Amino acid sequence: MTACELVKSARITLIAVCLLGMVSGCHGRRPDEDAKSGPETIYARAQKSMKNSSYGEAIKQLESLQSRFPFSESARQSQLDLIYAYYKDRQIEPAVDAAETFIRENPTNTRADYAYYMKGLVYFERQSNFLERYFNVDLSRRPPVNAKKSFDAFQTLISKYPHSIYVADSRQRMIFLRNRLADFELHVAQYYMHRGAYVGALNRAKFCVENYDGAPAVRDSLRILIEAYKQLKMPDLAANADHVLAENFPGDMGDVQAKKHWWRFF
Repeated sequence: MTACELVKSARITLIAVCLLGMVSGCHGRRPDEDAKSGPETIYARAQKSMKNSSYGEAIKQLESLQSRFPFSESARQSQLDLIYAYYKDRQIEPAVDAAETFIRENPTNTRADYAYYMKGLVYFERQSNFLERYFNVDLSRRPPVNAKKSFDAFQTLISKYPHSIYVADSRQRMIFLRNRLADFELHVAQYYMHRGAYVGALNRAKFCVENYDGAPAVRDSLRILIEAYKQLKMPDLAANADHVLAENFPGDMGDVQAKKHWWRFF
């Protein structure tokens, strides 16, 4: 091997050793650095991670902050950041738990409205998964458990914090959720009518009318009320429901003949 080749080989070896040292040095120092970091430093790192959309890393830092410095100002602020980080990282249950914990531990905090809003938002987006949206699955036929939880969270927010900056968006989402919940009640009422279970149909249709005023499903729910009362030999109540239908939906033919079986699909 020539002198030039020896020099070149030595340089390569030296570079490799330096790189190895840098890598091992980073891995060796970081735990010590993290262990010595104060709450403000950890919180700043978490904020940087969130700005870079590295929500998994941000969650680790925020959880570390809360466990090591639970009574610091940074830890208190991190409670709200952690809710958002869980939400963005699609960790549904932890996001809801974090929101409920903040509400429970800080009932008079001025930012509790944000926790209610995020709780409602998490459940709102949990109504359907990607495949259900892609294949346009009819959600009115599925029990709206998450829709109800989302609706309740937004409703509590609006009731407790009427001047919150999240009220306007919450109201818009509640309109969608109201319609979703009403559609399900109508679907069940139609199912009962189809089976001849008129009392069950009556109860579900009545619930829809009384609780989801303004929803498109209310119109058909009133029609079910009319027919169910007729089938149950309650003409006075059928006439009252017919009157309500005429008052709210002028021109609608509320007097549906039983023999037509308008709710049937065959």
